[in-house]
Formats: sequence, structure tokens, C-alpha cells
Amino acid sequence: MAKHIFVSYVEDKPGVLNRVASLFRRRAFNIESLTVGHTEQGGVSRMTIVVDADEMTARRIEANLYKLVNVLRVDDVTNQPSVVRDLALIKVAVTSTNRTEVMQLADVFRARIVDVTNESLIIEITGAEDKIEGLIEVLRPFGIIEMVRTGLVAMSRGASSVSPNPPLVAAALPEGAPAQLDPAVAMSV
Repeated sequence: MAKHIFVSYVEDKPGVLNRVASLFRRRAFNIESLTVGHTEQGGVSRMTIVVDADEMTARRIEANLYKLVNVLRVDDVTNQPSVVRDLALIKVAVTSTNRTEVMQLADVFRARIVDVTNESLIIEITGAEDKIEGLIEVLRPFGIIEMVRTGLVAMSRGASSVSPNPPLVAAALPEGAPAQLDPAVAMSV
């Protein structure tokens, strides 16, 4: 089994997240991470769902998501050229003698110190999962007090979009086409 990353656009309405989570519960699919946020389009939210599944199960998940009324579009971006990121906030115990060492470790991982007290530092790191896991491992001996991670977010590389109504890129317009096309026509461009 491998991780599959699904990007799903859904209507921004109450109960949609519950319907998606219930679908996974009913089918006994385990969600590894689920990130939801607003999009560039009003009334539309974007979910990034990470699931550990084989190819056949991944296709079933995608088909089952499409059956939900409030789901506008679903794409498995696992094998597409994509930018995939995770964000973590890590609160680490420090003393006056090891504070500089912890700050240098954060710098090596290109992480940022976002809060400092006499007893702790909060480190913010964004990147691939293995980068975050690496930082966590080097910070563990100092004492991790608390940690929170966002889960993965993913976006396809290039001008193409998985958005249900992608904005037109000027280079993609046919010669002499108006800047604003009918949405039905825009999907075929």
C-alpha cells in the first residue's frame, strides 16, 4: 500500500466535512490526514485527503467521493507533478545553556523561531514530511513539550488546475478569444 493524495473541491456548506468523514468511516478507509480550507472561489472549499491505499482502493475512494452531492471535483494527485507541503509547530524545552543549540538546529532545517520564553521555543517548519520528521528527531532529546501538524496540502505544478472552475491563463486562450469566456466553454479550452 502507498499514500494517495486526493484533492477534492466541495461546496462550502455545513455538514459536508461530516459527510466525507462518514464515507471513509462506513467503508473502513483510514484517513491519514485531512486538511480543509477556503479557495479562490467563493462558496467552495478544498480538501486534501491523504489515505494509505492500494491502486484499486484509491479508485474506489475517488468514485465514492464523487457520489457525494456536495463534492464538485476529485483528483488523485499522487502521481502528478505536485508541490506537497506539511506545516508543524513544535514547542521545545530549552535552558539558557542549550537555547542557542536548538536555534541553530532550527536554522539548519530552515525552520523559524516564532515564540521564545525562558523555558521554551516554538519552532515553525514547512516542507516535506521527511524534513519535518528529521527536525522532530533531532529535537526529541531536548524535550518536545507540544507539537501540532496541519497535514499535507498539495497543488499540481504548472498552469493547469484541478479547480472545478479554473481561471483562464492568458497563454491558454485561443487566438482572438475574449478574456472572459462562458464557464462551460472555459472548461473545454
